[in-house]
Amino acid sequence: MQQQIESIVLPNGLAIVSERMPDTRAAAFCWLLPGGSVYQQPGKAGTSTILADLLFRGAGQRSGRELLGQLSLLGVQNEESITPAHLVLSGVTQARNLVETLPVYADILRRPHLPEEEFDAARSGLEMTLASNEDDPRQKLTLELRRRTYPAPWGIPADGELADLPAIDMDDVRQLAKSSLQPHQAIFSVASSLALNDLLPTLEKLLGDWQPGEITAPPLPPTTGGYDHLTHESQQTQIGIAYPAADSTHPDYLKAWAIVSILSGGMSSRLFTEVREKRGLCYSVSANLHSLKGAARVICSASSQNERAQETLDVLLAELQRLKLGIAGEELARCKALAKSSLVMAQDSTSSRAASIARDWYQLGYVRTLQSLKQQIEDLTVSDLLAYLDRWPLANLQILTVGPQPLVIHFNQ
Repeated sequence: MQQQIESIVLPNGLAIVSERMPDTRAAAFCWLLPGGSVYQQPGKAGTSTILADLLFRGAGQRSGRELLGQLSLLGVQNEESITPAHLVLSGVTQARNLVETLPVYADILRRPHLPEEEFDAARSGLEMTLASNEDDPRQKLTLELRRRTYPAPWGIPADGELADLPAIDMDDVRQLAKSSLQPHQAIFSVASSLALNDLLPTLEKLLGDWQPGEITAPPLPPTTGGYDHLTHESQQTQIGIAYPAADSTHPDYLKAWAIVSILSGGMSSRLFTEVREKRGLCYSVSANLHSLKGAARVICSASSQNERAQETLDVLLAELQRLKLGIAGEELARCKALAKSSLVMAQDSTSSRAASIARDWYQLGYVRTLQSLKQQIEDLTVSDLLAYLDRWPLANLQILTVGPQPLVIHFNQ
């Protein structure tokens, strides 16, 4: 069945993107608001997360208890999250309740109470979350590797910095709310059995006079790579490698994705086979493609016993360099099969589709259909991937280890 994707941009700048899924009873929606971590004041990382928390502690004519009660009555399962670029509000409910849910979110976006008496509780909750991350070596590796491979403020942990929390006050939250809770650069996406015309009159009534503001994301400068070690007394060493790749706006993006799938897609992938199965160097090894708008990184990670950490790092680097020597047709075929399976599962999930069409609109300015993605994946050849590796050579590696002792890097940048 052909996908039914519709979009409109209101005069105030709010983009509305809809995918109609006639056979589903669920409705998923996603708000992308320009209030992500890059919009926080320097030295006050965590402001976005506190704002997201306070948004649901009262809005419009409803107190916090009444607001959550109304969402519960409508069957809304809501979630808030922070990315570098966005404050994200998402939810799932029954399609028949979606229109009634919209006025509640209009209050949250336009008339939040942001009660000052709840600020300390919101900050304390965030403090506990960030403190737990400090005690988790794997989580610390992920956060610190991104900090080093993406320049500030893009690499700052999206949820916040423990050291910054004492400097944040209610005025910072209000200031961020004023600049980010507005329609300019905001996106509302929905995946449900309803057509856009079923929602548009209500959205125009609720948000048509929402006044836009001016907000600009900071630039994303390049990085040069390097090696850092964080000392942590443990039986294991965490190893992370990040290097530049084609981002989601680049024509080479799907080729970058296919390369990463060959490295780490399933139990027949190269890293699983060479690092874990053949040598038994570690239990956990992976590679992922992490993309911002305008920059991306392949991020590899492994957890190894300290006595085998050096060999683990050496083999990881060797496998990354071995890619350019050749790719088997069977490897690409497995990559395509995994991709098609993932797309089939995604097409039945309203939550997945709402998030995907919002992300596409933000990064590309249009929505890719699943059929077009399937065809682009099917058209990939081994020659395409090898040509990509020539255009995007392994360079500017950012390597980070977390453990008792630093390692030796056998790789010339």
